[in-house]
Amino acid sequence: MEPEWLSSDERAAWLRLVAVVELLPGVLDAQLRSESALTHFEYFVLAMLSEAPERTLRMTSLAQRSNATLPRLSHVVRRLEDRGLVERHPCPEDGRATNARLTQAGWDAVVAAAPGHVNTVRRNVLDALTPRQLEQLRGIGDALLERLDPNGRMTGLYDPDSK
Repeated sequence: MEPEWLSSDERAAWLRLVAVVELLPGVLDAQLRSESALTHFEYFVLAMLSEAPERTLRMTSLAQRSNATLPRLSHVVRRLEDRGLVERHPCPEDGRATNARLTQAGWDAVVAAAPGHVNTVRRNVLDALTPRQLEQLRGIGDALLERLDPNGRMTGLYDPDSK
């Protein structure tokens, strides 16, 4: 079966999306590393814990929210533990599960890192868009996420109305 090749407009849109997907993580990572000694993924893990009740999540739930495999998450959480930002302990409801909890030092780190991160997001993404384009970007994100995340595993992250 012959593929349905991209039109020139589709190709132009696709290549721009790929460029953003490739460039943006490096921009976010560089700012966080230089200003906060955190990778973007470490910051994201700390942020997810900071928003959780009692700043605690099961590792499986944290993996789902951060879209990480358990091995990758365990490695990162161990590094954060070594720095005193997170601690792990058995889940009281299920002794087979492990909880990750943000420590006070972890809270302080995410609070200190947040302003620079938000400024970087604004400067590199949001400020480049008109209010109409921002609305369109949200709609585009919703349409893509319906296909990429059909079970809504990360819905709470990108839909503030779902919390």
